[in-house]
Amino acid sequence: MKKLRVNVAQGYDILIGKGLLNDFVGYVDDICKAKKVCLISETNVYPLYGQDIHNQLENRGYKVFDFVFPAGEESKKPQTVIEMVEFMAENGLTRNDIAIALGGGVCGDMAGFAAAIYLRGIKFVQIPTSLLAQVDSSVGGKTAVDLPQGKNLCGAFHQPSLVLIDPNTLDTLSDHFFADGMAEAIKMGCIKSESLFELIEQKDVKENIEDIIYQCVSLKAGVVERDEKEHGERALLNFGHTPGHAIEKLHNFKTVSHGEAVGMGMVLISSVGESLGITPKGTSKRIADILIKNNLQTQDNHSVKEIVSAMSADKKRTGEGINFIMLHSVGNGFIYPVENENIPKMFGVE
Repeated sequence: MKKLRVNVAQGYDILIGKGLLNDFVGYVDDICKAKKVCLISETNVYPLYGQDIHNQLENRGYKVFDFVFPAGEESKKPQTVIEMVEFMAENGLTRNDIAIALGGGVCGDMAGFAAAIYLRGIKFVQIPTSLLAQVDSSVGGKTAVDLPQGKNLCGAFHQPSLVLIDPNTLDTLSDHFFADGMAEAIKMGCIKSESLFELIEQKDVKENIEDIIYQCVSLKAGVVERDEKEHGERALLNFGHTPGHAIEKLHNFKTVSHGEAVGMGMVLISSVGESLGITPKGTSKRIADILIKNNLQTQDNHSVKEIVSAMSADKKRTGEGINFIMLHSVGNGFIYPVENENIPKMFGVE
């Protein structure tokens, strides 16, 4: 088992190891004095792992209440979080008690948000079961739900108290959702580590998945430590996300997954960087090739003009414009502010 410490104000450990979930409760004991646990999961994941997690907690003496919501981005809305909070209140959870998120990024985002606002904040544990959540969203304390106007517009920063990553859970992922998570791993290589990018580019991903997860989490933990609330460096983690979220919105968050959209966003924004002369020629093709290797799309069927229009609700927009994330080179991302009136021109859609 590998262990990382995230040294933010309320520091926490990330534990990574195959088989970790077979006997995990002692790690929960170490971080709280809870008597009750709200186990939050969704309809795809709970049948696979939920009852075993429930039984392990119950056998240790916790009183466990299971909240299982319909799987999918469509559930990632304020009403679902309100239902979670009401469920916690109905079952009498106190500030000493905890929530556990068992699932992918949607589950972790919503369970974390519910934990952030219930009693003004209770502890929660992340048990990410998707690759996307293991390499990215379970670490860093960003919690949110979608609004009709855009993705992740309603949320809070609320760090987990513990993250437990068992790569064995990836064995039950479909090829589609495995690829979805690889987009975020590729993103991390693009902005922070050419050696990680080259590992994914050149080696068998599944044979090296534990190392890929560890490198992604280690890189992200460092960024979060230096910029917990996204006032600077942490914005780099949004590479590909501004156009990616616009693509998701254009598909009503249904027919294109988050990782697919981010992948297409990375290709689009790096090609824009090439046209501006700030990203080396060939970078977008290199990213497109690694996406194809990992069974991901490289281009959406919506026009660039439609994608640019859909960026208008992006939460990273300031009053003056949008801070896009560009690449000086693979492994070296930077923030590139663009004023609102110049955004269409930058994308060549005046």
